[in-house]
Amino acid sequence: MTQPTTIRRVSGPQPRPTEPLQTALTLAATGIPALPLRRGKVPFGNCPACADNACGGRPNMKTPGPCRCPGVCHAWAAATTDPAVLTSPAWKAAWRRAVSVAYHPGGAGLTVVDLDDTDAIAWARETLPATRTVPTTRGEHWIYRGTMTSHNAVRPGVDIKSTMSYARYLGPGTGILATLPDAVRTLAVKEPAPARPAPRATVVQAGAGGGECPHRTPAYLERGIVMAVQRITSARTAIHATVYGAFLAVLSRHGRCGCLTDTHVARLFAAAQAKGETLRHCADAWTNARTTLGL
Repeated sequence: MTQPTTIRRVSGPQPRPTEPLQTALTLAATGIPALPLRRGKVPFGNCPACADNACGGRPNMKTPGPCRCPGVCHAWAAATTDPAVLTSPAWKAAWRRAVSVAYHPGGAGLTVVDLDDTDAIAWARETLPATRTVPTTRGEHWIYRGTMTSHNAVRPGVDIKSTMSYARYLGPGTGILATLPDAVRTLAVKEPAPARPAPRATVVQAGAGGGECPHRTPAYLERGIVMAVQRITSARTAIHATVYGAFLAVLSRHGRCGCLTDTHVARLFAAAQAKGETLRHCADAWTNARTTLGL
């Protein structure tokens, strides 16, 4: 495993509730995107212009949307390293109400393993390589260099916070930052249900039309496959959801007309596997899409 390396640490005392803005500016100066938290350790809610997804952003900000709201109303997606934004008039009201500061680990190239109790800490000490640690109210944050998809409850008392998530800033911590180990990445991999038979990778057969779509030209089908492959290939986050959405789009247009062949399905699966999906995940996504459409 690559030897742990040091990074520039955020110096200074533990942040006090009276100085969240200064803490955020200190974090931003080290390349860590920061945002304010209100009472209850939660981000500020959407402003009226962004309420109910009116701004075009994604509900609950599971992925960043096109919204360019100048305020701090999109949770982790609003976190920034720009001091001009942090001190802007649009953020002033939030800082007046803020009681603590959070940061976006994925935006800083980090992953936080949030250990919520003593049992989780004991597990980490036996299983994970030593790294930067920060005490929390009930447990510890173990911080690694590297990013991954965030997941909650990967095991009892353990959450993973990295991309599309935020972690509360509780001080610089102690220890040397280590590289994100495979032992953490594998926590997010779900084991297949043992009682469920493995679905077939190819479940759509060519119809009586000899593979041609009866209501469109073959070129229309080809464009659809190319667009689905490009959609999967260009995805940078939410790979599972993107693959499922691409499969759903193809099946909604061609799942009933008998034009899809094993070759078409194999092209879609190959694109998904190139993004890190397993064959089993591809087959599950395909089956789920067919079930959703009643195929």
